[in-house]
Amino acid sequence: MDIKKVLLLGGSGFVGTYIANRLSERAIDVTIPTRRRERSKALITLPHVEMVEADINDEETLVKLVKGHDAVINLVGILHSRDVKLPYSRDFAQAHVELPKKIVAACKVAGVRRLIHMSALGADPKGPSEYLCSKGDGEQAVLAARDALDVTVFRPSVIFGLGDAFLNTFAGALRKLPFFPLGFGQARFQPVWVANVADAFVDALGNAATVGQAYDLCGPKVYTLRELVDYTAELVRSRARIIALPEGLAYLQAGLMWLAPKPILSPDNLRSMQKDNVCQPGCNTYPGWQPAPLESVAPTYIALNTPKGRLDSYRHHAGR
Repeated sequence: MDIKKVLLLGGSGFVGTYIANRLSERAIDVTIPTRRRERSKALITLPHVEMVEADINDEETLVKLVKGHDAVINLVGILHSRDVKLPYSRDFAQAHVELPKKIVAACKVAGVRRLIHMSALGADPKGPSEYLCSKGDGEQAVLAARDALDVTVFRPSVIFGLGDAFLNTFAGALRKLPFFPLGFGQARFQPVWVANVADAFVDALGNAATVGQAYDLCGPKVYTLRELVDYTAELVRSRARIIALPEGLAYLQAGLMWLAPKPILSPDNLRSMQKDNVCQPGCNTYPGWQPAPLESVAPTYIALNTPKGRLDSYRHHAGR
């Protein structure tokens, strides 16, 4: 596969920024649709990257965007919805199910065969949360197009790295609060570094062997949520007391945080934690997958107390 031009949907987000940088480094032209171009200043300055204002949920607009590209990468996803509905709300349906279907249809109309889609580890149409259910339905819609398109699906575990909303969220709270109430501390995760995820997406673009495959992307080690919070507290030298919450209080806390203008936790997030976010035995891992340990990366951006950490911070703010 000769990939020279890529449409990157969700490219202005956390993972998208890393992928855009990787593509730019390889001199691959990248088009990133966004609703507000001025909010993506770091990406605007990247060579080979074009930011365009567009509504990707409009089917005609999406077809026009897809035309002229060699491949499409879809990273669009949300963690929260203001509505609650079974199996999932309108917000989850639009982002995780309807949009992938529109992307598949647009690729067929535009004659673009290569499509790489980001799902989520544990995605399941019958999963315990709206997030996992909608991700599962969206993944199935993409894989159902395998006969017409060259599709690849990635299912990453929780993603960490400079600029994340995961360990950085813990670090921010632990620096400020005298105590840290924690629910579902027994939930298990296998965090994966964002740079490894970005490399897998970009490497797969021109690799015909990945067509029709769905890969789980996990880090090398499993942690409980409590272990991750304890480790973050150690990195930021926090003395905050970590208080384990029973399930009822955990859901109450999540419900209150869900009401914030920019929620960092919701009851649906807790429902997702009912299912361990780890690679199961026999899972399909990406060929040659050698993920970096969390302990080799997290100190460089959580503590920011090393020369490398400060350099990485400068690079992140410069969009590199």
